[in-house]
Amino acid sequence: MYTVAVLVERALNDLDADQLVGLHEALDDTVTYHLILPVESSSAALASSLSALGAGEVAPPLAPEVVLEAAEEVRRQGAEELESSTALLRARGQEVVPLLTDGDPVDELVRVVRSSGAAEAIILTEPHFVKEFFGLDWSARAKRALDVPTLHLIEHVPFDGQAL
Repeated sequence: MYTVAVLVERALNDLDADQLVGLHEALDDTVTYHLILPVESSSAALASSLSALGAGEVAPPLAPEVVLEAAEEVRRQGAEELESSTALLRARGQEVVPLLTDGDPVDELVRVVRSSGAAEAIILTEPHFVKEFFGLDWSARAKRALDVPTLHLIEHVPFDGQAL
C-alpha cells in the first residue's frame, strides 16, 4: 500500500481530484490518501474575525453564544467540504482517510505523515505570495519538518497553469 498525506485549504473540485489521482496512476500498489482539511475553531480567532467584519468600525465583544454558534457553523462547513472532497476521490476508486482538524495544519500534516508512514505529502492551497516569499506558507513549513517528498500545488488550477 502506498500512502499519501494531502493537506487542502478548501474543498477539492473535479480537476483537483483528477490531478491527484493522476499523480499516482502508474503505481501498481493501492494508494490511500489521508485527506486533511483544517478549520479555524478558536473562539478568540473567530471572535476577532467576526468583529473585523464591521467595515472598519470597532465592534463590541461578541457574546459567547454567538461565538459558539459561529464556530459550530465553521466546523459544519468544513465537514461538508471534507465530505465532498472525500466523495470525489472515492468516486475515482481511491481509498481515503478524511480528517477535519482545528489544530495547526502543518503540525497535523507532520503527525499524519509520521503515524501513517506516508511516502509523500501534497499540499493544495490558493496562492499566498507574501507568505511564500518569506517561507511562511504551509508548503515551506512542511518541507522543513518532513523527510518525505512534499509537493505544493495550486488548487483549482491545471498542472500546465502552475510551476511544478
